[in-house]
Amino acid sequence: MEVRLQKASREDAEEILAMQKDAFSDLLNKYKDYDTSPANESLDKTLERLSQPYTYFYFIYAEGIKVGAIRIVDKKTEEPKIISPIFIQPKYRNRGYATSAVKEAERMHGEFGWQLDTIAQEKETRRFYENLGYKFTGEKKEVNDKMSLVYYAK
Repeated sequence: MEVRLQKASREDAEEILAMQKDAFSDLLNKYKDYDTSPANESLDKTLERLSQPYTYFYFIYAEGIKVGAIRIVDKKTEEPKIISPIFIQPKYRNRGYATSAVKEAERMHGEFGWQLDTIAQEKETRRFYENLGYKFTGEKKEVNDKMSLVYYAK
């Protein structure tokens, strides 16, 4: 399976946002996290992220098809690199594309010195990161009465 990352630009903001809303809408409906969910992000916020000099937003291609995206925050300093967010379109999930995309991002930006957060209640997502070598830091943040975030590092 060939997975590659292709850098996105500000011109891709509407497409990224539409894909992101599709990918995260089920979680938004489940947890009602209107302030933090990527499914509730505005176009202005997406444009802002794409304009940051330390943000690398990539489309994820698998077998030549655009299946999702990943955003890497890499300030090229001693600060940890951050994955926020990564998503695969619902019809392409459970095929190993996200795993390959994270590994490719790590190859491009460095294997260690990473951090991320994810929904504590989503055990499958936590296992996904743990299988990639990310370790739970012990830090947890309550978002609302339905969900909290947990933090991982590598």
